[in-house]
Amino acid sequence: MNILITAPYNEAGRRELESCLGTVIYKVWKENGRAFNAEELNRLLNETQADALITEHDEVTEAVIRQHPQLKFIGVCRGTPSNVAVKTAAELGIEVFHTPARNAQAVAELFIANVITFLRKTLPAVEWLKQRNWQKGAHASYLQFKGNELAGKTIGMVGFGAVGQRIAALVQAFPCAIKFYDPYQDAPEPAYERTSLETVFETCDIVSIHLPVNASTIGMIGKKLIDKMKPGAIFINTARASVVDRNALLDAIENKRIRGAILDVFDHEPPDAIDYRLIDHPNVLATPHTAGATDEVEDHHVTILNEKLLNWAKNHSAKSLHLSNQ
Repeated sequence: MNILITAPYNEAGRRELESCLGTVIYKVWKENGRAFNAEELNRLLNETQADALITEHDEVTEAVIRQHPQLKFIGVCRGTPSNVAVKTAAELGIEVFHTPARNAQAVAELFIANVITFLRKTLPAVEWLKQRNWQKGAHASYLQFKGNELAGKTIGMVGFGAVGQRIAALVQAFPCAIKFYDPYQDAPEPAYERTSLETVFETCDIVSIHLPVNASTIGMIGKKLIDKMKPGAIFINTARASVVDRNALLDAIENKRIRGAILDVFDHEPPDAIDYRLIDHPNVLATPHTAGATDEVEDHHVTILNEKLLNWAKNHSAKSLHLSNQ
C-alpha cells in the first residue's frame, strides 16, 4: 500500500504506519505554504500512485475522490472531516477516519487564557503602559484596569463534547460552576448541570459555543438567545462562526447589552467589513482562528489516527490491504 500523507505527521507516526501498512510518501502541505487545492491533490495522488490518503486541510472534493476510487481510506487530521466529500467516499466504499479531540487541550487552554485576559483588562492595560501613561503618584491604572476574577463565575457550554468537557475539568480548580446544553450528552460529572439552551443564556456569566456545523446548527445561536444574556455576560465562540448570527451578536455588543465577546472564528476568513466591526470593537478579544494551533496538536492527531488505522487494519485481510508485514 502507498500512503500519501499531506498532513503534518511526526516521524514516529510515519514509521509506525510503514511497519504495519506499507510505503509512506510524505508531502506535507506546509512546504507548499498552504493546503493543496483539488487540482494539486489530484496530481499528487496520481504521481505517488497512492492507495490511501492522510490529509489535514486539503480540498478532497467529490471530483478528486471519484478519480481515485482505489483509495482504501482517507484519514483526516481534524476534529471534523469538513474538507472531505464524505458522502462520495462512502458511496465508493472508501473508509474515512478523523481525529476528534485532537485540539481539546489547546482550545481549552486558550479559552482560559483569553477569558482571564478579558476579565482582567490585560490588553488595554498593557497598551496604556506602553504609551507612557503612568504618572508619578497616580493610581489611574489601579482604578482604570481593575477587573474581575474567573473564580465564582458560572460557565455555560452550548455543546459539551471533548473541548467543553476539557474546559470544565480545568476550571473546577478556580472554582467555576458548569452548566451545559447538549441533547446527546449526559453529565460526565455530578457537578455539571445539564439544562436547557435558554437557561444557559439566561443564567450564565460566560456562554461558550462548542457546536459542530451541520444542517441543524447553522444559525442556531440567534437574536432570541443572545438577547437573553445577562448584561455583564461574555459570549465566546472558538467553534464555528456559521452557528452564530453575527449581526445579532454585533448588535448586542455595540448596544452594550452584554459585556463583550471572545472570538476565534469569523463568518469570512479573511474577515469582511462586518467581521472587522466585531474584531475592532474594544469589548471584543479576537484571535485569528488559532485556538487549536499548537505544535502538540499535531502529535495528538498522529496518535489518534494511527490507533484508528491499526485497529481497522486488524479487521481486514492482508490480501485486501496488501499489508507489508503479512
